[in-house]
Amino acid sequence: MEKQVVESSRAAFLSGRSRALGFRVQQLKALRKMMTERRSDICEALKQDLNKSGFDAQLFELLGLEGEISLAVDRLAEWAKPRPVEKTLLTISDQVFIQPQPLGVVLIIGAWNYPWAVTLQPLIGAIAAGNAAVVKPSELSEHSSRLLKELLPQYLDEEMYPVVTGGVPETQELLRQRFDHIFYTGGSSVGRLVMEAAARHLTPVTLELGGKSPCYIHKDCDLTIACRRITWGKFTNCGQTCIAPDYILCEPSIQATVVEEIRRTLQEFYGDDPMTSPDYGRIISQRHFSRVVALLEGCTVALGGSSDQSQRYIAPTVLTEVAADSKVMQEEIFGPLLPIVTVSGVEEAIRFINEREKPLALYVFSSSNKVTQRMLAETSSGGVTVNDVMMHYTQSSLPFGGVGLSGMGQYHGRHTFDQLSHLRGCMLRPLALEGLNRARYPPQDPARLRRASFFMLTRVASCPQLSCVWTLLASILALGLLIALLVLLLKGRI
Repeated sequence: MEKQVVESSRAAFLSGRSRALGFRVQQLKALRKMMTERRSDICEALKQDLNKSGFDAQLFELLGLEGEISLAVDRLAEWAKPRPVEKTLLTISDQVFIQPQPLGVVLIIGAWNYPWAVTLQPLIGAIAAGNAAVVKPSELSEHSSRLLKELLPQYLDEEMYPVVTGGVPETQELLRQRFDHIFYTGGSSVGRLVMEAAARHLTPVTLELGGKSPCYIHKDCDLTIACRRITWGKFTNCGQTCIAPDYILCEPSIQATVVEEIRRTLQEFYGDDPMTSPDYGRIISQRHFSRVVALLEGCTVALGGSSDQSQRYIAPTVLTEVAADSKVMQEEIFGPLLPIVTVSGVEEAIRFINEREKPLALYVFSSSNKVTQRMLAETSSGGVTVNDVMMHYTQSSLPFGGVGLSGMGQYHGRHTFDQLSHLRGCMLRPLALEGLNRARYPPQDPARLRRASFFMLTRVASCPQLSCVWTLLASILALGLLIALLVLLLKGRI
């Protein structure tokens, strides 16, 4: 079945209808209409999957998607038009530009933690870039997956953008097919399998993975504000966010204050019992519940620590006296556990971060520009936010993506359009001015090499608004330079 779905999607792409910008805009507006008209259904599915409140469903899933669609609709003509580039004297009379082209059929494999945002955001870019796309939502967020399968064909071109549901067998069968790009969001272990499958067809991939995103708190900052922002980012969606702060690095002298400020903030956010709070989520499945609870083994619990398997509930938990080689520090937590590792200062924090795999995000809290600049200059991560957490994700003009084990490729806004386009280099040359080419033709001699070097290494800025006039003037200039060079040659000065 999966093979037929892919073949049908490719046939739809080859029909050429997605090349027209009008078609792309119409599909994007239809997707926005779906989210507007079926907002309550989407929120209910998220409630059933993750106990996500209606507020969080809109804040973390729908508002960002609506912004991405509006941006793509408004800027599509600009993104899709030819992009003039710098020339040399050798190509001064040519049209030289980059032309974005659709890749073809894209496979989008979504994740369960934000089943609408991380599945539809790549789809927005795929539509804008003129591709067909096969959408595979995660089977773990079963209510959202089922609803997406129901809704998308009602609003979008069903042949161009089919939805395939199911579990591991369906995903494996999809990965046996040939695609023109694969966009996967999830864990690094499955990411390796996706990349391995893609390699059989030499298919490019975008892997949005994760890792242990560190959060360094310098002792000079406002700890009340820092801990409020960290608490929000860590325990939103029950800690199941790929760019949530995974662990805190701070000096021993402020650890007790950090714990107390987090305790106060948890009380402010979720009350005396987070289990009864409408704003606190649940772990996605029993398997993940057991995995997260097992990470508590051997840990010192400073806050929280309780759990209820029947509800897949784990309390917001802070851990202290955490050793660097402890179990909770060996894998991405992806749950509501926040270890605190003490370091002597910024230098040891940088060393601790650099001794581990490159994270998807890095967070620094400090009032010192010197500390901030050291962190930026001496560490590597997919993205970074200073004095807050996760907010870089909301900025569409910033590329979002990992580095090293945390992923490859980037997206958001125009970056998604470019990621899912072939940026085709184009040169359109006239058959005139053949004299300019003589320097490259045999018979070769030192004088011709000098002339070739002059014309090839002298750069000229492009001016697309005056392209015709510029080409004419440039041709006259090039001809004049050629004549001048010939005169100098005849006089023996070159």
